[in-house]
Amino acid sequence: MPDRTVVMGVLNVTPDSFSDGGRFLEPATAIARGKALAAAGVDIVDVGGESTRPGAGRVPVQVEIQRVVPVISELTSVDILCSVDTTRAAVADAAVRAGAVIVNDVSGGLADPEMGAAVADTGVPWILMHWRGHSADMDALARYDDVVAEVGAELLDRVTAAVAAGVDESRLVLDPGLGFAKTAAHNWALLRALPRFTGAIGDSGWGFPVLIGASRKRFLGALLADERGLRPADGRESATTAISALAAAAGVWGVRVHEAEPSLDAVRVAAAVSGRGPQRRLLRADGSSWTDHRSGAESTSERTTVRPEHTTDGMPAAVTGG
Repeated sequence: MPDRTVVMGVLNVTPDSFSDGGRFLEPATAIARGKALAAAGVDIVDVGGESTRPGAGRVPVQVEIQRVVPVISELTSVDILCSVDTTRAAVADAAVRAGAVIVNDVSGGLADPEMGAAVADTGVPWILMHWRGHSADMDALARYDDVVAEVGAELLDRVTAAVAAGVDESRLVLDPGLGFAKTAAHNWALLRALPRFTGAIGDSGWGFPVLIGASRKRFLGALLADERGLRPADGRESATTAISALAAAAGVWGVRVHEAEPSLDAVRVAAAVSGRGPQRRLLRADGSSWTDHRSGAESTSERTTVRPEHTTDGMPAAVTGG
């Protein structure tokens, strides 16, 4: 079987995240949830201490550190790989010291001018998400002439800034930022363009591993709405699973989800049908995949391009029988 897409499990140590805010705010509960996600098969537990839902306010930096560090420390002590979901250099540094092996920055380095240098100092991979402003203001910033072109250009600007700050570009992962300063139409356009971003069709795409975070987001609730209104967050899991499968088939490196098993099944099916894994892979320091579930400390990345035969509609030949 080919290597499959990485599955990151969301762990919100917050009182106000849109899907599960408050459920895992207490350290003991958060640690138990992280262990449950790992037992269910996620490759990386993504620990965040500040909600980034639309309209959310900011929390003091020390509060964010106090939320994430004990959880990361405990989970990594039992060989569970963790990333930290933060836009702040001080939080990223504290989390890496506690054992986090990836910094997942929804601002792509824009929220904190010190983040680039902090990540360069730690040497861990950095996920750069497309971002135009903080949660309280981002809906007003969803204005594009060509969302696919503009998101790509703005992300590659963040790559340039990261490299200028001293980060090795081989340690970067790009995320188009579904739901962040995006309307539902923008999100669907970006998802349709995934094979172009990954390089599964066309040229080399963005040239970096790609992460997708669609799990339970509002645009899925709108798609599934009925006379009662938006489908609630906990009723969007099937749609999330469908996107995990489609994203994996498009060659993304990872998907970030709230529930492990459905998306793990989805990315395994996608790998079996397409006959390939991610277009570009982020490897760990020992050269192993994040899906190998072997312990390792500091991470490094290696980009590998695989170009299977495609039919004229861009789907892998294994899908269409070609």
